[in-house]
This record gives sequence, C-alpha cells and structure tokens, in this order.
Amino acid sequence: MSISTSVLSDLLQTLPYLRPQLYFKASLTALSHAMEDQVLAATLEAPLVIASFQRERFYRQEAHRYERLAQRSDQVYVLAAPETDFTSSSEYYEKVAFEPEDALSLEWHLIVIAQNYATCLVCREFSRSTSRHDSQDEEDLRELSPSLDMDTARRFEGIWTSERGVSLKAADLLLTRIQTYRPELTKKINSARRRFGIGKYKDVLEPVKTNEYACDIDTDPFVQRLVTYLQASQYKLHKAYRSIAAQARKERLVNSITTTIRRSLNPQEVLHAAAQELGQILGACRCLIYRAQVSDLGATIEHEFIRAGVTSVKGQTWQLDNNPLFAEVVKHSEGVCVADTMNDSRTSTSSVVWKHVEKLGIRSWLLEPVYYQGRLLGIVELHYCGNSPHIWHTGEIDLVKAIATQIGAALIQAESFANLEDLNSQLEALDRTRSNLIAITGHELRTPLSTIQVCLESLASEPDMPLELQQVMLNTALSDSERMRKLVQDFLTLSNLESGRVEWHPESLTLQECIDLALSRVRARTAIENLPQITTNIADNLPLVLADGDWLVEVFAKLIDNACKFTPPDGKITIIGRLNSEQMVEVTIADTGRGIEPNRLEIVFDRFYQEEGALRRTAGGTGLGLAICRQIVSGWGGDIWAQSTGKNQGSEFHFTVPTVTKSQELGVRS
Repeated sequence: MSISTSVLSDLLQTLPYLRPQLYFKASLTALSHAMEDQVLAATLEAPLVIASFQRERFYRQEAHRYERLAQRSDQVYVLAAPETDFTSSSEYYEKVAFEPEDALSLEWHLIVIAQNYATCLVCREFSRSTSRHDSQDEEDLRELSPSLDMDTARRFEGIWTSERGVSLKAADLLLTRIQTYRPELTKKINSARRRFGIGKYKDVLEPVKTNEYACDIDTDPFVQRLVTYLQASQYKLHKAYRSIAAQARKERLVNSITTTIRRSLNPQEVLHAAAQELGQILGACRCLIYRAQVSDLGATIEHEFIRAGVTSVKGQTWQLDNNPLFAEVVKHSEGVCVADTMNDSRTSTSSVVWKHVEKLGIRSWLLEPVYYQGRLLGIVELHYCGNSPHIWHTGEIDLVKAIATQIGAALIQAESFANLEDLNSQLEALDRTRSNLIAITGHELRTPLSTIQVCLESLASEPDMPLELQQVMLNTALSDSERMRKLVQDFLTLSNLESGRVEWHPESLTLQECIDLALSRVRARTAIENLPQITTNIADNLPLVLADGDWLVEVFAKLIDNACKFTPPDGKITIIGRLNSEQMVEVTIADTGRGIEPNRLEIVFDRFYQEEGALRRTAGGTGLGLAICRQIVSGWGGDIWAQSTGKNQGSEFHFTVPTVTKSQELGVRS
C-alpha cells in the first residue's frame, strides 16, 4: 500500500455501502475520549488500540492518556508526523513516526478491538483542495479575529461505527501502514492479527453486514458523554460566531474613524475629525475631545460634536481639580462610565460635576483617557441627554477605547511631524559633533604624540646631547603627555556626567574658599606672566552654598581657565558672587577678552564647540570644558549661561548655586 493513499478512501472503496458523515473537531475529541474510556474502565481484555494523530503537537496533548492505556494492553500503537522529538520507538507503547507527505497527516484515526468489543473512528480533515470555500471562510475569520481559537471549528469527514467488520478492515489498513514504517514489529503485528482475526488470518472472508455488531457493553454512559460534549461544542461555536460578528462591526468602525483622523497630520484637525466621527457613529448627544495632562487644573474644550438642539460647550474651560470623574481616570488609568447621573454618588455629591449635569442635561456620561506609552494626552467624553439613561450596547465602550488609542497614536505622529524641523536640527548637531570629535581628537592626540615621539627619539639617538637640551626635551615631552592626559580625563568626566554615573556629595561651603582653591589650581598650570589680573568681589554676608565641593571647584577652575585663554595678559578678570532674587547664589566670571557673537551664546556650551574652529584655534583645548560645567551645574539644580555684546567686547559667564537653608544647615552639622 502506498503511503500517499488515504486510509479513509481505501476503507470506503473496500466497503462501498459506508457513508461518511461530517464531524467537527470537538465531536471527534468527545468520541475519542469515550472510546479510550472504555479501555481505561478495565472491562476489555488486552485490546488492540491504534491511534493516528496527524501531527506530534496533537499527540502531546493526549500522551498521558496513552500511557494509561498501555497499562491495559501491550497492543497499543500511536502514529504521528514528527515535529520536534517524536520518533519511532518502543516505550510504554509503540510509536510510529510517519513521513509528513503521508496521507495520514490529514487524517484522524482511533480503532479499539477486543474479543467482545470493536469500534473505529476513521476521518479525514477538509483541506483547501477538498473544500476551498470553507477554507477561505476560516481565513476570513482568522483575519477578522486573530485571537479567536479556530481549532474547534476544524471539520472532518469520516466513519464512526461499532460494526466489527468495518473495525477489523480499518485495523488491517493501519497495521499494514505501521508494518511499512516499522518492519521490526512484524511478529508483534501478526500476533494481533491472529488473535483478533484481522486480514489474512480471518478464516472465512464474508461480506460485512450492516447489523454485524460484537459489543455486550452498556454504551449509555458513552452516549450521554457524547451528547454533553457536542452540546458544549455547539455552544462554544455559537458564542465564538457572535464574538466574531461583534468584532467585525467594531473593527469596521475603528477603520472608518482611523482613516478619517489620519488623513491629516495637523493635531487640531485630527481631534476635530475624531470628535465628529465618534459622536455620529455612537449617536451621542455630545462628544468632546480635549487635551489634558495629569497635573492640569483645567482644560479648554476645543473640539466638539453636538446633535441638533444640544447646548454647545466649545471654548469653555472645565475644572479638572476636585472633579471625581477625572480623578478616577487618573488614579486607575482607565475610563469611567456613569450609566445614570441621577443615581450615581460620583456625580450627585460633586458640585463641579453636578453643575454640568444640571446645566447640560447629561443623563449618561463616559470619560475615556487618551494615553500613549503611559502618558496622558487628553480625554474623550460622550454625553447622552434626555429623560432616560443610555443603554450601552455590546462593544460600544470597547470601541471608544480603541478610538482613544488611535487618537493617542495619531497625536504623537502629528506632533512628531510638526517637530520634524527640530529633529533635523538635532541630527545636524549630532553630525557636527561627530565631525568635531574626529577632527579634535585627531588633532589634539596626534600633535602631542608627534612631539613626544620626536623628543624621545632625540634623547635615545643622541647620547652626547647637552644636559640643558636634554632637560628641554624632557620638559616638552612631559608637558605634551599632560596635555593628552587632560584630554582623556575631560572625555571621561563628561561621559560620566552625561550618563548619570557621578555620585554627588553635597556639603555646606563658603564661596570664597572654593574660588581660592580654583585660583591656586589655575596658577599652578599657567605662567604668572601670562595671567591677566584676577580680582574677586564677593557680597558681604553671602550665605553658605550647598554643593559638592570638588565639582564646584572644578566649575570655577574651568571657567577661570577659559577666561584666561581668551583674555590678553594686560586684560582683567573679575569674579563676582551675590544673592539673586530666587535666593540662590549667582556667580559671574567677567573678562575683557575676545568676546562672543550674540548668536553663539547658547552653542558655546555644546560639546567640542570651538569659537575659532577645530583645527585653526590659537588658544588650545578640546571644547569640552564648558559642556562639563553645564553638566555639573545642572547636577545640583542650577543654571548656567553666557552674555556678551560681540567681538572684542569681553564676555560674562554666570551660574547659580543653591544656598544652605537653616534646616539643611542643621542637617549638615548633625
């Protein structure tokens, strides 16, 4: 027998009087379990059991039952097309792994034969080739409702009977198939054939009669179980089809509204279109959509749909604080549905809400939040007015939720499009940063490395070099190695600050002490004759500041060092400290140097910014100092900014530091 032939087809060809019936998968499950239960009831003596499961995944669901069946008989055979680890083997029972091309992959068989009992179930699943129309229906259902389990709706045609002759013939066909795949079982298979008179071991081959039964078992419990399974299956199918119909209606509405609101990337047009479509489709008296955030105290109604004769509220500002409905939305991140405002404590006990109920005649009220990735963007409201409450139909609230989700996505999309120019500017800035990084690191690292290499090669190749010249070479190499160390240190410092890996240790400090430490650091690095005149002007009775001392000194040192670079030796630098109107200490470092063009006052704090350009500057440095200062000042909650009237007009750098309050001072001292 070819493995490409169908067992059901061979059975029907051999016994042409048989008429196949239509079965759903749930019905076959019920029949199979009932047939297996007859064996598990221990009323049959070592029966022959043959089961074909199409695929390994179907077999895995029933494997535990067949382990129990194997305790009743040593003649249990299980067939399946392997998908993972199913292989031909002899364990609890005989496993037979058939080829996926075998016609068995489309069939479902279960045969039980004993001396006083015989029944068989031989079925073939409807495929695209046998029922293209039905298959297309299933595809459409899956498209309409991808989450619906369509397994119970699978259809089969086949034979289920207790005629012994039919059961013996079906067993003969399957045992032949098993022997083809596992010839080593021939002896065991022949033993079963001989015992039950299957195939060539039947003494006299007589035509099978339709009333030939061999079963003295009470099948009434089996019939009752079958009916129960079938009724449950039909109920599930009916419920599934109702769900599909509701889902299809809902998705058609969602698609209609989604198409409307996504025709425009203008947020105002999106909200207006959504209010009109949703209000019309759901037959609301009023549909409102307005922007709102969690912390808002009020919201202005900008988009509204109203039916004829209904009072408009467009342009009004609605109070959100002390509004129990809005508070509930924010608390649970879920919509709020008031079926009857006249009999709901949330509306009757709130003066804010009850004012709207009385003035606008709202009888049923729905609030649905518009969220996007956990961020509240707005609220959708539906009002139903009249003498009787609105009866919510199945899926209406789900529809509003779906539309709110679409509105959230559309708003973010529209806002992103509106901010596209800003995003492009940021990308251009990032590209400039990358270019500057390559240029600056290449220039700043290559130059000192070249100098160090020349000095070391000279020292190594010229042992007779005068000591004075040797010292010059060593000093030059040390100076450039320090320059490289400072470059690498600035890179690491800025990286740690931007990534948040810095631990802040705020303490109570005097401003003058930090300035003195920074000045000593600057003077140690720069020749006295190259420094401009530096003076300090700290206000009397200036309060203590609360900051990390090391980082505050670093800010002073970098800002003073920056002023020294661009101020000639005959110039002047002034450090001023005073208390501003916000009760924070404001520090100003003013110089009489080169100055900054007004249109560059913001970008001087960008990474790698160099006022002269990356490769033609005369003052040196990496362009990271001011970027580091901005990160440090932001870390303690201060602000930093620059002021200048233009080229050669000098410049001022300002930053703020929080002061130590009495409570903080006590805490620090303790």
